[in-house]
Amino acid sequence: MADKDGQIHDHITPLEVAEVELYHATSFWTKYIFSQDAKVIAIQYSIVATLIGFVALALSSLIRLQLGFPDLFDFMTPETYYQFVTMHGMIMVVYLLTALFLGGFGNYLIPLMIGARDMVFPYVNMLSFWIYFLAVIVLCISFFVPGGPTGAGWTLYPPQAILSGTPGGTGAGIILMLLSLMLFIIGFTMGGLNYVVTVLQGRTRGMTMMRLPLTIWGIFTATVLALLAFPALFVATVMMLFDRALGTSFFMPSLVEFGDHLSYGGGSPILFQHLFWFFGHPEVYIVALPAFGIVSDLISVNARKNIFGYRMMVWAIVLIGGLSFIVWAHHMYVSGMHPYFGFFFATTTLIIAVPTAIKVYNWVLTLWKADIHLTTPMLFSLGFIVTFVNGGLTGLFLGNVIVDIPLSDTMFVVAHFHMVMGVAPLLVVLGAIYHWYPKMTGRMLNDTLGKFHFWVTFVGAYLIFFPMHYVGLVGVPRRYFELGDAAFIPESVATLNSFISVAAFAVGFAQIVFLYNLIWSIRNGKESGGNPWRATTLEWQTPQTPPGHGNFGDELPIVYRWPYDYSVPGASADFTAQNDPSPRVDAKTTL
Repeated sequence: MADKDGQIHDHITPLEVAEVELYHATSFWTKYIFSQDAKVIAIQYSIVATLIGFVALALSSLIRLQLGFPDLFDFMTPETYYQFVTMHGMIMVVYLLTALFLGGFGNYLIPLMIGARDMVFPYVNMLSFWIYFLAVIVLCISFFVPGGPTGAGWTLYPPQAILSGTPGGTGAGIILMLLSLMLFIIGFTMGGLNYVVTVLQGRTRGMTMMRLPLTIWGIFTATVLALLAFPALFVATVMMLFDRALGTSFFMPSLVEFGDHLSYGGGSPILFQHLFWFFGHPEVYIVALPAFGIVSDLISVNARKNIFGYRMMVWAIVLIGGLSFIVWAHHMYVSGMHPYFGFFFATTTLIIAVPTAIKVYNWVLTLWKADIHLTTPMLFSLGFIVTFVNGGLTGLFLGNVIVDIPLSDTMFVVAHFHMVMGVAPLLVVLGAIYHWYPKMTGRMLNDTLGKFHFWVTFVGAYLIFFPMHYVGLVGVPRRYFELGDAAFIPESVATLNSFISVAAFAVGFAQIVFLYNLIWSIRNGKESGGNPWRATTLEWQTPQTPPGHGNFGDELPIVYRWPYDYSVPGASADFTAQNDPSPRVDAKTTL
């Protein structure tokens, strides 16, 4: 153990309970399909999330075809446009990013980085993946039912979400969307409880909470947020399903549709918005907090320097998580909110920026005078910092009531949201894949293709979303199938929309190159060895690469230090693994 001065104590507490016998697969089906091994489940999550993510990428390309070159393609009708926008948004936010960060990285990294053999509840873990897979299948079925998927927008606001004027509103499309979300939340709850219990109860000896890598802190805190936030979305989907299928009026006020009085009455559409955004804003940090943790580890490894202010970083993650539950209504300024409530939520929006800024400050100080290695994971990490700061700055504008109201329904919001919730976390996902792919496969990804992938993705993202901010500032509304000859829209908008579409196609091509690199490198990539990045954390200290069943061979590792002993003066190497029992040479240099 370590005291406040970082000195290592010789005493390591004995095992409190004997190790539990692992489940051993007896066939191909139980080893690779219905597997209870967290590493296999992580890869299953990642494959399914990636495949559905490429569906969302294809939909975004079709959306950009319409915006960049309107009336050029006959297959793109107003109905299909709104359906594609809805499905693109929901897939990216929930079925791709949440599933990748928590289901993919969470399952693979939690047991390895805390020194555990597996998750605490392996069977429940297996069930959580298959329920997620079923949710994805139900979502995809909605593309093929009469009327197609819902076109209500990814926020699914009632009353229009279940009315006949909305694509998929009175068919099976909206029902399948709601059922899919319910299945996703059930599956996640099973997995999320597993992650939390494993981090709290499954750590190896010596692995105190303040010796956890920041990646685990980010995933752990995000999981707690999701367990608290997803129930709000769950009850909202159940009530909307009742409104649609049973004729209840939880969210449906008295309505006249095409001259006919509908049977609804007394419901509150605003109630749905509160429930949705009580989930929706923590969802931003359900995605962002794992990204923060992963970036911290990638920067420390590739800068060969301990993370600056580790405890400050931990408490910033926890504080961001707590504050994320009291800012949701800044998404609802245009809903008729009382000015005092607007003031409250504008203030909390500014306050939550403080711990976020602390993290950026600590990342920059970690890089200060460091031995920076511009590897592909490091490039993606640096790209994330720049992008998240840029996106956060536009968020300060939208968090202000007076500024947000005129900008709320413009493309400025689309640009901001994609920078913060799309580009920034995806840069982390890609950097993390380049970083941990050697551990998963024993092979390195092609570095030339990796750097090509980074530069086209990073520069292309800015060519897409920087002009989009301008498009929003001149008043171009979002969610419009076509703009026509509106007098208030300058001619430059049409040119910029075409330019943005071309840039988006280039970025999409770079992702195909990345997918090729992933598949090609499984057999043809350079052998990585056990610890190609010379990292300190436990996943790089396994006796086998890829790790075998049970992760750590006959004996679980014992942790003697924190995860950031890089470039310690006087040490024999520029890193010291967490399970290295040698005494710290100069502890004060790592504080």
